[in-house]
Amino acid sequence: MSPEPPEFRPGDDPSDDPFRGMPLFGDLARLFQQQGPVGWDAARQLALAVATDGGQEPNVDPMERMRIEPLARVAELHVGTATGLPASTSGGGISIVPVTRGQWATATLDAWRPLFERLAGALGEQPGPPPPAADPGDPLGFMGPLLQMMGPMMLGMTAGSMVGHLARRSFGQYDLPIPRPPSDQLMVVPANLDEFGTEWSIPADDLRLWICLQEVAVHTVLRLPHVRERLDDLLRRYVSGFEPDASALEERLGELDISDPGSLGGLQSLFGDPQLLLGAIQSPAQRELLPGFEALVAAIAGYVDHVVDRAGQPLLQNYGMLAEAVRRRRVEADPSDRFVERLFGLELTQAAYDRGTNFVAGVLERAGEDGLARLWESDRTLPTPAELDAPGLWLARIELPQD
Repeated sequence: MSPEPPEFRPGDDPSDDPFRGMPLFGDLARLFQQQGPVGWDAARQLALAVATDGGQEPNVDPMERMRIEPLARVAELHVGTATGLPASTSGGGISIVPVTRGQWATATLDAWRPLFERLAGALGEQPGPPPPAADPGDPLGFMGPLLQMMGPMMLGMTAGSMVGHLARRSFGQYDLPIPRPPSDQLMVVPANLDEFGTEWSIPADDLRLWICLQEVAVHTVLRLPHVRERLDDLLRRYVSGFEPDASALEERLGELDISDPGSLGGLQSLFGDPQLLLGAIQSPAQRELLPGFEALVAAIAGYVDHVVDRAGQPLLQNYGMLAEAVRRRRVEADPSDRFVERLFGLELTQAAYDRGTNFVAGVLERAGEDGLARLWESDRTLPTPAELDAPGLWLARIELPQD
C-alpha cells in the first residue's frame, strides 16, 4: 500500500485530505514536496531545453576564445582609461569566456538562485486566516490544494523557462544589471552575437569588441562594493516583497467549465500564466522601493553607455551604426524578457535609459568628467530619484559637507 501524502497523517480526519481517493495526485504531492522551495531539477532541465531548442549544441569553437582574448584586453584597457577605475576584482585582469547558450543558462540559473529562493519564501508566506476548505461538490475543488503543493515545481519551471529564453537572446552576462558571484571571468554568447551580426550586417569582430566594452564597463561599476551592496539589497528586498494572492487563482479556476472540452484550452492558458500561478502581486512595500531602485539602475545604464561611447568611438569606424542597432535591440524585448524584468523590478524601457542618459549629460555639462567620476565615490554620492531628473541638485548635494 502506498503511503499517504505528506499533508495527511494517519489518525487525521480523512475528510481533511484533499487527495483522498486520488492516488495519482497523492503521488504528485510527494514528488513536488521533495523539490524544496524551488524545483531546481525542473528549472535546470527546462532552461537547457529552451536554450538549446531541445537539441544538442555543438561546443564553442576553440578559435573563438583566441578571437575574444585580445578584444577583452583592449576593452579592459580603454574602459579603465575612460572610468579611472579598475575592472578586475582580484587585480589579475579580466577574462571573457565564450559559452554556449546552454552554458549561459545553467551559469545564470546558479547565479540567480538566491533571488529565486527569496521569491519562493515570499510566495510561501500565507498571511491572514487559512482559506476555507474546498466545496466537495466543486469538480475543480481539488485544484487549489494541488496547485499550492505544485508551487516549488511551478516556480522552478518558471525560473527555467525565463532563463532559457534569455539564453537565446543575451550577448553577455550583464544584459540585466544583476550582480553575480565575485569573479573576473565574464561570459559572452557567440551564437547570439553571430545571429544578430548577420541580421544587421555588422562585422563579427566589431560586434565582439563592442560587447566586450559593454560587459567590462558594467562589471567595473558592479564590482564597486557600495554599488554592489546597494543593488543586491534592493533586488533582495524587491523579490521578497511579493504577496501571495490566492483569490486570483480561485477566480480563474471558477471561470472554467470542466464539462466543456473547450475549457481545457483555458486550463492550459492558466498553467501558461506564471505570474498568476505564482500568485505574485506587487505589494505596497515594493511600490515604495521602486523609485530608488529605478534611479540607481538608470544611473548605471546612463553611465555605462557614456563609457562605452567614449571608449568605443576611437576603436570602431562604424561605431554609431553599431551602437544604435544594439541599443535599439535592448528595448525591443519579447514578453519573456519583460516578465523577468518585472519579477526583479528591472523594467529597462527606453524611458529608463533616457533618464540615465540625460542625467549623465547634465552632469557633464555642469562639471565635466571629473564631476561625473564622483558618482561612484561612495554610497552617499549615488543619486536619489529627484536628483536623477535634476543633475544640478545632485552636484549641489555632494558638494555639501558630510554630516
